[in-house]
Amino acid sequence: METVHVKIADLAVKKESGVLVTFGLGSCIGIALYDHNTKVGGLAHILLNDSSKFKRPSSGDVNPAKFADTAIPCLVDQMVSLGARRNNLVARIAGGASLFNFQNETGNVGYKNIEAVRAALKEQGIKISSEAVGGKCGRTMRLFVDSGEVKITTVGEGAVKS
Repeated sequence: METVHVKIADLAVKKESGVLVTFGLGSCIGIALYDHNTKVGGLAHILLNDSSKFKRPSSGDVNPAKFADTAIPCLVDQMVSLGARRNNLVARIAGGASLFNFQNETGNVGYKNIEAVRAALKEQGIKISSEAVGGKCGRTMRLFVDSGEVKITTVGEGAVKS
C-alpha cells in the first residue's frame, strides 16, 4: 500500500487505495476530506489561516496549500478531478494547538487556523464529521483511502480513530 507524505503547506489526493499522512501538526491544521461513494480522499497540511494578509510575489507564484482559504478549494478541485462529488465530501480536522505559553486563545496561530478552516469548509458546504483540535500537543494524521478511516496520533496520548 502506497503511503504519501503530505508536508507542511502541501496537499495530496488519492483514489481507492493508499495512505495519506502528515506529521508535525502543531498550530498547523490537517484537513482530511473523503467521498465514501467514489473512495477519493485528500489531505492538506495548512500553515496559516488567510492568504490575503500576505503580500503575493509579483510573479503570482503562491503556494495555495499554505493557507486555509486557498488550500481547501484547491483540495476539493483536485478531488473532483479524480471523480469525487462535492456534495459527498466529509471532513475531519486535526491540529491548531497552542504550543507556546505566552499566547492566549484569541491571539494564537492555532486558534486562528481552526476558525479559518471551519469557515472555509462551511463556505464549500462541507460538513466536519470529527475534530481533534486545540490543546498543547502536536499530532499526526493518517487517512486510509480505501476505507476513509482517519487515525490521529497525539504526542503522549497515542492513536484515536475517527
